[in-house]
Amino acid sequence: MAAITLGGNPINTSGELPKIGTPLADFKLVKNDLSIATLADFAGKRLVLNIFPSIDTGTCATSVRKFNESASSLNNTTVLCISRDLPFAQKRFCGAEGLENVINLSDFQTGSFGTSNGLNIVDGPLAHLHSRAVIVTDENGKILHTEQVSEIANEPNYEAALAVL
Repeated sequence: MAAITLGGNPINTSGELPKIGTPLADFKLVKNDLSIATLADFAGKRLVLNIFPSIDTGTCATSVRKFNESASSLNNTTVLCISRDLPFAQKRFCGAEGLENVINLSDFQTGSFGTSNGLNIVDGPLAHLHSRAVIVTDENGKILHTEQVSEIANEPNYEAALAVL
């Protein structure tokens, strides 16, 4: 269980992020068109998983914008923005912002992505949403970098995430 904070108040997650050097667990997440995306859909691509509680908060929106900006210059890399938001909200946000270099995926149906990666917030006002985290993989799905952001209101360390690529 990771101890994180929200506005300085302690809250906890359901576990720890996966270990560097291990393979990313397969997933089934919902795309904006309500079809299902799996890890196999991104085979041969390096992945940046930008994970956050909700697209409708300032820090989450900023992280999507910043990774969208960076993604256009990354070779053989796909940025996946993952939350428990409904796909409709994710699509609305990216459409309004003109963001085309990231793929939004939703874990709203089962929360199994959050469970398998230790991301679910288990207490406090954001219980059942995902914590703010970044996971980076190579083209074979091996985890190169993880960051569990200790204060939910803070942005991730973009430079550290992108440096491993």
